[in-house]
Amino acid sequence: MHSIAVEQQRGHVLLIAGDAAVRRRAVQVAPSANLAALGVVPVPVLLDSTVPSDTTYLDGARDPNTVLTRLRTAAATPGPLLVYLSGRLTVDRRGRRLHLCLAGTTAASVRHTGLPWEWLGSELRERPAGLTTVLLDLAADKAAWPLLQEYGSLPAPPSVEVYGVVAPPGFAGGGNGVSGYTRQWIEQLRSSPGRPDNLRLHALAVGAAALPPGTLVLPTARELAARPAQTPGPAGYREGPERGRESGADGKRDGVHAVAGDGARELPGGGPDPRPHIHALATAGRHAEADALAQAWEAHVLRAYGPASPEATHWTEIRADLARMAGDFRLATRLWTGVGVTRLARQSPDAPEVKGAAAGALYCWTQLKDRAAAAEAGPELIRLLGALPSLDPRHLELARQRLELLRDATPIGR
Repeated sequence: MHSIAVEQQRGHVLLIAGDAAVRRRAVQVAPSANLAALGVVPVPVLLDSTVPSDTTYLDGARDPNTVLTRLRTAAATPGPLLVYLSGRLTVDRRGRRLHLCLAGTTAASVRHTGLPWEWLGSELRERPAGLTTVLLDLAADKAAWPLLQEYGSLPAPPSVEVYGVVAPPGFAGGGNGVSGYTRQWIEQLRSSPGRPDNLRLHALAVGAAALPPGTLVLPTARELAARPAQTPGPAGYREGPERGRESGADGKRDGVHAVAGDGARELPGGGPDPRPHIHALATAGRHAEADALAQAWEAHVLRAYGPASPEATHWTEIRADLARMAGDFRLATRLWTGVGVTRLARQSPDAPEVKGAAAGALYCWTQLKDRAAAAEAGPELIRLLGALPSLDPRHLELARQRLELLRDATPIGR
């Protein structure tokens, strides 16, 4: 919290409902229902602050300038700010700019009736870091989704913490009720002992919301890794099983055990271990849900302990094995190779965890049928294998031979 005098502190909650997302006359996201549900949550709980606060509801707004005025007022508050947005994202096809659709926005009128996404960033950009949270429950239409895939995220100022989900076009919605993500966010606020921090709430909500396959979960792990790490948890936390594992004390551990849960303590703040649930989703073939939940927990751990921590490495291992189970050998190879490199920086080349990561990367690489992708991933993998003196030299030689064949077979310019 920044040093603002107590008498000057004042918070603000701004809740904005855009246009409903509808597919074939079926409602996918009902922003008005989401606002109504959030409206009954006490403001100090929503804001995670006891300072005096103002609340603004915008439901059914048609003029983007009206929304901008309210946003500007909220951004001027000296204390904590929560901005919640729900609705449908679209694109101004002439300028390829993202917009939040307001009431009555159509493809033809979006430039005049939609709220440009960049306005949100421009109004919040000058606020001090640590005081602003944006919470999103959105759906993207067919025009917006390719642009989001290109971005890999939603643009936001670095001083703003963004949590939320953007569902892809074409999913079967939940009708006129509260969206799954918003409903679970509220449920976790009600049921959790104390008030969890927003990142933990986000992780729990993602895990329980049964999100549509392919949903964009924000923040991404890459974005969390770029944030300054928070102070680690209780004293002695890292002195437990994870420390022993870093020294190789408990022997070889495969990816399935990593996903299913094996007693590791990398869950900040305690609570139930999500790994058995993630493993159950993956073994049931619900790979998108399993990966979304794992990404949320990986983001939570990155924020709490930092990207170089043993806890973060363990969650990368989980995501690597989930990718293997889903048949995404390109991602699995990249993640397992990264785990091996990370572990090698702080462990012996003979440590079982280092060798296990290398073995996982090598196996997934051999299953990768896309020649260009395999050729791209090969050099880093071979560098990792070459750094392990106890590795069977035949594995390294076969990997080198395969890479040469791939390079010879890959067309120039791929």
